[in-house]
Amino acid sequence: MFGKKTIRDVDVRGKRVLVRVDFNVPLADGTVTDDTRVRAALPTIRYLVDHGARVVLMSHLGRPKGEPDPKYSLRPVRRVLQRLLGRNVAFVDATVGPDASEAVGRMVDGEVLMLENVRFNSGEKADDPAFAKRLCELGDLYVNDAFGAAHRKHSSTEGVAHCLPAVAGFLLAREVETLTEMLANPQRPFVAILGGSKVSDKFGVIDRLIEVVDSLLIGGGMCFTFLVAKGVDVGKSIVEQEWVEPAKQMLAKAEAKGVELLLPVDFVAAREIAEDADTRIVGREEIPADEMGLDVGPTTVELYKGAIAKAKTIFWNGPMGVFELTPFEEGTREVANAVARNTQASSIIGGGDSVAALKKFGLEDRVTFVSTGGGASMKLLEGVELPGVTVLQDR
Repeated sequence: MFGKKTIRDVDVRGKRVLVRVDFNVPLADGTVTDDTRVRAALPTIRYLVDHGARVVLMSHLGRPKGEPDPKYSLRPVRRVLQRLLGRNVAFVDATVGPDASEAVGRMVDGEVLMLENVRFNSGEKADDPAFAKRLCELGDLYVNDAFGAAHRKHSSTEGVAHCLPAVAGFLLAREVETLTEMLANPQRPFVAILGGSKVSDKFGVIDRLIEVVDSLLIGGGMCFTFLVAKGVDVGKSIVEQEWVEPAKQMLAKAEAKGVELLLPVDFVAAREIAEDADTRIVGREEIPADEMGLDVGPTTVELYKGAIAKAKTIFWNGPMGVFELTPFEEGTREVANAVARNTQASSIIGGGDSVAALKKFGLEDRVTFVSTGGGASMKLLEGVELPGVTVLQDR
């Protein structure tokens, strides 16, 4: 049960509702190439419009240096939102100040206005109270629906909640509820799949998951740090030497907890990360000294597919290899297919590259839940408080 108030718990009619959305979408030549995050915000925006709110949207996009930068303008996102909503979305080339105030002042009930990129102001990332106060002047109520940015203590995600009544949108509430429920009451067997390049990025998550899962399958570059911890020579494969000892401790903890922790038994190896790389399948003890493992091998795939097929709850975050390149995509493709095929399980995808992999293989509609926030979902699973959630009003 989500313990914070949502937009259903407050009267929004006639109010200026300042909504933090996550429209940090990929752009190419001024065109949005993936509108997933825009679509994810639609239920909250539509609810507010239908209930007579004056909807003022704010978001960041990219990493501008605290000042206006045309290549990070939200104008292209506004065009996408207008098409998806089927209604006009006004836009103002400012985040705060006279132009923004005037644009908000002209609004009538049921209208939608998008402010320019909040990171065009240096006060945003600094969580500057003065900047937050200027944002608050544009609203009567604050709604956070940007789960992907909820782990950031910024003015638009946390600061504004100190000067306006603050509640959650539908997306943020569903994200938090889904992930916390998965940890608290999973259907068993509960299988977690973790990949990606770095153990250091996910160590806290591994530690937490070992407390609750039945099986933990590890792939991607991070597996080599665990293999070195087991005394395996991994050639030129990526290894975080300072994390070898902590990895040993995690292996011991998994054994003590009775958790099945599976590591790859074979790899697709090559000398270089390239589309035309010369590859070979090798056992994990047989990686040549001048080569690196860049994907899990076929025996590992079968091992992992077997564990996934038995699961009733699946959590997946991180690819099994360099899936962006054809020679190293098979492991991630097969894991993604195995997750999609298990229709008896609740399958939860923890954002980031796992979502990109699902899209690449056309499987995003065949899982139960896809998180919009890789970093935020990892922090939540670690047990770290998310500033953008903590600050909202309790039920």
